Amino acid sequence: MTAAQQTIHVGGEWRAALSGATRQIIDPVDATPFEVVAEGGALDTDDAVAAARAAFDHGAWPRTPVVERAALLRRVAGLLERDRERIGALESRDAGKTLEEGRVDVDCVRDAFRYFADLVENESGGRAVDAGSEEIRSVVVQEPVGVCALITPWNYPLLQASWKIAPALAAGNTFVIKPSEITPLTTVVLIELLLEAGLPLGAANIVTGPGDTVGARLAEHPDVDLISFTGGLVSGTKVARAAADSVKKVALELGGKNPNVVFADACLTSDGFDTAVDQALNAAFIHSGQVCSAGSRLIIEEPLRDRFVAELARRADLIRLGRGTDAGVECGPLVSAAQLARTEAYVASALAEGAVLRAGGGKPDGPGYFFHPTVLDRCHRGMRVVREEVFGPVLTVETFRTEEEAVALANDTEYGLAGAVWTSDGQRARRVAGLLRHGTVWINDFHPYLPQAEWGGFGKSGIGRELGPGGLAEYREAKHIYQNLAPRPVRWFAGTTAKGRA
Repeated sequence: MTAAQQTIHVGGEWRAALSGATRQIIDPVDATPFEVVAEGGALDTDDAVAAARAAFDHGAWPRTPVVERAALLRRVAGLLERDRERIGALESRDAGKTLEEGRVDVDCVRDAFRYFADLVENESGGRAVDAGSEEIRSVVVQEPVGVCALITPWNYPLLQASWKIAPALAAGNTFVIKPSEITPLTTVVLIELLLEAGLPLGAANIVTGPGDTVGARLAEHPDVDLISFTGGLVSGTKVARAAADSVKKVALELGGKNPNVVFADACLTSDGFDTAVDQALNAAFIHSGQVCSAGSRLIIEEPLRDRFVAELARRADLIRLGRGTDAGVECGPLVSAAQLARTEAYVASALAEGAVLRAGGGKPDGPGYFFHPTVLDRCHRGMRVVREEVFGPVLTVETFRTEEEAVALANDTEYGLAGAVWTSDGQRARRVAGLLRHGTVWINDFHPYLPQAEWGGFGKSGIGRELGPGGLAEYREAKHIYQNLAPRPVRWFAGTTAKGRA
């Protein structure tokens, strides 16, 4: 880590906030402060944007050959591998997740940098366009957008930063990143690794601070060419409105309310039943449910419901809570007091609306922001807990009788980020997957993603895509270059012809 209170990096210099303001970072396990960071504001943001603008307009990075850009991204991947334990432990403490989750996050970040390095290095020099004449040479090339503003969430701070930084740099852009004010620490470390890898000064800038000042200024700033935001729906719509005045490119990933559809034929054998129950637990309770793609809606075929939910609830009550670095711990706390209060309110409203509590339902005794993994049965679409994103360890159970009803329930959401279908019938699996209006659909699985496959959602889950070739395209502008190899007069206007002069 850089020195406490000097977590703003502008144009090659680590510094404190211009106002001198700081923020304590809270350990969610025991609700005690364990680090202090700079609390940047609008003026710090303006300085960072100016540095990124100068680095793009006059600096080396946008003009660096692709092979050298790819080599730098691979050096960053190597540094992440070198520092895996240190960064994984920091991510665990800052975000409250288990140490193994923190390690996996570092591995995924490494893989993202390697993927985008390979992607740009293996591209051709542009797309030739047939103009229908040997006298015309026409090509479409991809150029960097310019200055990118990157705003990341608190649940996967390092991973989400990499999904934006790696393609932005691979394309030749410069950037300013604003991590969540709740979990900024590993993003600060990632900027350090970029500098250690040799990224030119000014290409990477970070301002630690709140969304309503730093984030808002980035969204409206006229010298920002693109804003990529991952977070909640309310904040995302504010970002889009602010960005509209300067007509900058906007990419939004705004979460989901993700269905996990289980057909009875997936559980005809004991192994099938065990796998589906296990995966339903993983879908809902990994990182205490603080995952945009969490399978928080279990939609299960009616004949299977009682047996499935009973076993699911039994196992949910056995999940071991605690500090993520302690041996045997399976689930950490929620990230903040506000998130704990939000989760408690959703569970209370569900019970008031008729849901039946099968497991969990409250906070264990002791300090910190822990909440027992919770299973709510007999839920329906009229309940807030079914419609709205909780971002906590809360699983709702709905039932269906027919395939058509299952699809209708799964699609009955204003979000459309991810979903899954469990069945032993291959034709049904492909049919239902094709009908689900979600950006990622898993068949007999939940949660895995590939850096080479696009990630994003339909509806209010956002606009644009991260990862894959589409994720790189977000950080580029297409330019058509048309060259006439045999120019001659057009003679469009009669006054320029010999006849016209006569």
